[in-house]
Amino acid sequence: MKRKFTRREFLSLAGSGLGSLALNPLLNNLIETETGQVARIATFSVSVYNEPWDKSRILYQRYRDELVHLYYEINSPHGPEYNPVWFRVWGGYIHSAHLQVVSTRLNPVVSNIPKNGQLAEVTVPYTQSMRMVGKNRWEPLYTLYYESAHWVVSLDEGPDGEPWYRIKEAWSHLEYHVPAIHLRLVNPAEFTPISPDVPPEAKHIEISIERQQLTAFEGDRIVLQTKISSGQHYKPQGAKRWDTPTGDFNVFSKMPSKHMGDGNLTSDKEAYELPGVPWVCFFHEDGVATHGTYWHTNYGTVMSHGCVNMRTAEAKWIFCWTTPVSSPGDWEKKGRGTRVIVA
Repeated sequence: MKRKFTRREFLSLAGSGLGSLALNPLLNNLIETETGQVARIATFSVSVYNEPWDKSRILYQRYRDELVHLYYEINSPHGPEYNPVWFRVWGGYIHSAHLQVVSTRLNPVVSNIPKNGQLAEVTVPYTQSMRMVGKNRWEPLYTLYYESAHWVVSLDEGPDGEPWYRIKEAWSHLEYHVPAIHLRLVNPAEFTPISPDVPPEAKHIEISIERQQLTAFEGDRIVLQTKISSGQHYKPQGAKRWDTPTGDFNVFSKMPSKHMGDGNLTSDKEAYELPGVPWVCFFHEDGVATHGTYWHTNYGTVMSHGCVNMRTAEAKWIFCWTTPVSSPGDWEKKGRGTRVIVA
């Protein structure tokens, strides 16, 4: 029978950074036991090919959330041209489009959470959130993925009796919990504005749909240029178009964490639910934004439902570089900000 901790013992354990390091069935398959680069399968399934070429023989399949060790990276002469990166894995090759390179970094547990909450990022390949639905009753909710960002509002005793952070989603009363050691509390210094001495009117972003490229300018000088994935050329029945709107816009809202999707309470990994989308900069009234991406790495071609998908580190750079300036405690920062031209 699992021993229950007193409140004093619980806080002491949390302060020591040892909470959840005890045996926890939710953690066991996340700890890396081998060295080298590791990737998570970020879609329902991917094929392992005999050669780094999608016309070669398919050997077998790997499925969502399986972890695969990457031996080395190769730019295949067979492409695809927009993203020719493949990885050598056990038994063959996998294209990089639906792999997320991950690591497992366990974190010290912090008990003194600011009253307004503190942003945190997931530092393990994935972690299972749990929702309290009654006295001593918990049920699984969303799977939270590496580099996703979430607002932590308190440290509580989780379903296993150990320290779990309580997460609250912006613009809703939804709360759920994850093991505290799976989240890194973001240092307030990481919100420091980039190029604050440059006049806001001298900064602008150009997004090319044809080239699938984002370029950030300070005056005439390019300070960032990178591949992106914009909206797909598709219109679901009864829904808005998915292609990214073109025109001359301004950033008007910034959120370091945003739940995107249908808003259903579900543990189904195949549902369209993307909790904790990181470093979001909205520039169009239909909810179109630049943001970090943890569900694909297929930059250079259309992939999204309208937003501009970016590598998370680059989306974070854009978040800190653009105006309006967001402070560490801002769940949302509004204001007429940096110009964004989409063509």
